[in-house]
Amino acid sequence: MTWPFADRWDRALTYEQFVQASTEHRGLWTGVYKIAKVPAWAREAAAALGEKFRLVVLAEDWCGDASNTVPVLARWAGQTTNVELRILRRDEHPDIMDQYLTNGETRSIPVVIVLTEDMEEVGWWGPRPRELEAWVRAQRGVGREKKALYPDVRRWYARDKGETTLREVLAVMEEAHHTQGAPS
Repeated sequence: MTWPFADRWDRALTYEQFVQASTEHRGLWTGVYKIAKVPAWAREAAAALGEKFRLVVLAEDWCGDASNTVPVLARWAGQTTNVELRILRRDEHPDIMDQYLTNGETRSIPVVIVLTEDMEEVGWWGPRPRELEAWVRAQRGVGREKKALYPDVRRWYARDKGETTLREVLAVMEEAHHTQGAPS
């Protein structure tokens, strides 16, 4: 079944358009993109799938998790011939965001919706790498304020360099590839 919001693809922003239109944290977005190094394994794993994927990212420029993951995904898509990435601003597309609530409750971002070239949805990822999400939930569970976690979250992203995000988004793509019975 075609993704119900397929008509939004052509109106979605490229990474460059999104950053250019950003009013908050533009320096962080451009800085992370500038230093992002996509490992060869990430390019090779995407290419080995042998089919094209479209990534629709729901994000906002003020989001710390988005500014640490989306630039790496954009760099990867730019270096991978079979992955294309576009961004929709979450607050301008609440009908889409409401289909991808975290734990069925919150409008947490970023959300990466993985589509085939023909706009078939195969899965989604977000709002942050599982390991980091578990740590944040545990910290919040013992009463740490969300704002107090930001320095530690930022350090986690700096150490990880986007590799966990790449692995987890690739896993969504690979699962779809294997489920659809595509040749290996």
